Amino acid sequence: MAATLTNTPRLERSYARLGVLLIAPTILVFSLVIVYPLLAAIYLSVFSIYTPTLEGNFVGAANYIDLLTGREFWNSLWVTLVWTVGTLSLQIVFGVGMALLLHQNIWFRSLARSLVLFPYFLSTVVAVLVWRWLFNDLYGALNHGLMQLGILDMPLDWLGSMPNAMIGVILVGAWKYFPFVVIAVLARLQTIPEHLYEAAKIDGAGPIARFWDVTLPQLRNVLVVIILLRAIWDFKEFDLIYLLTGGGPVTSTQTLSLLVYQEAFGLNQMGQAAAYSVGMMLVMLVFMVVYIRKTGREG
Repeated sequence: MAATLTNTPRLERSYARLGVLLIAPTILVFSLVIVYPLLAAIYLSVFSIYTPTLEGNFVGAANYIDLLTGREFWNSLWVTLVWTVGTLSLQIVFGVGMALLLHQNIWFRSLARSLVLFPYFLSTVVAVLVWRWLFNDLYGALNHGLMQLGILDMPLDWLGSMPNAMIGVILVGAWKYFPFVVIAVLARLQTIPEHLYEAAKIDGAGPIARFWDVTLPQLRNVLVVIILLRAIWDFKEFDLIYLLTGGGPVTSTQTLSLLVYQEAFGLNQMGQAAAYSVGMMLVMLVFMVVYIRKTGREG
């Protein structure tokens, strides 16, 4: 018995060393791909650096003062919030509606569930090329169809003028990413107990009342997580907006991600770009804290 007690701490120490050894590669990779770039961005943000040569001078908080007092960051932050709220709202509405439809016992349900994932898995470059063709003001199918229906008298410049450009970007973003909402909501719908709907029917609740009183409360937790995740991902979206409008016309669709890119590689001001990226990170940190606290409470 005494020998067993003596061996127990030794065994626990062996397991502890094994655990450290197993997690060490993960910590190393995490440090290389997250911690080092973060520290490097903070370091660069206090310098005035010319991008091609990466040479510059220490300026302290000057880049952050320019960030707070200049219009570029705040204008791009406003554009980012408009883009995020607009595309996220459409993703939730279309995603929940499509999930409710695919949850019903309809013909070709399995095929429809597969096809609805198509936009999410489609390459962003391919999707943007197709949508740019649809939006083209000279030969685009969208203008042609709307004119044939009598809705438009003349073609619209969808991506070259405001507010058409922002509307177009939001629509494409919602189309591209709403399948993620469909997947998550549909998975939750399949776990809702059927007896809740039967009880609601006995009480005389119709389809709309059953949705508000049974379905929506059951979806609340998963919708909160979806909204937080998609808000984080949409907030930092770069490739879709860059390929569609490049931030134009002028800077009317220039989000924070595009502002960082333009500052670093368009104006060759790496230090100021790093300061913008740190400011963007601080804004995203709010979403991350809310998400971590929400998932922590559920856990």
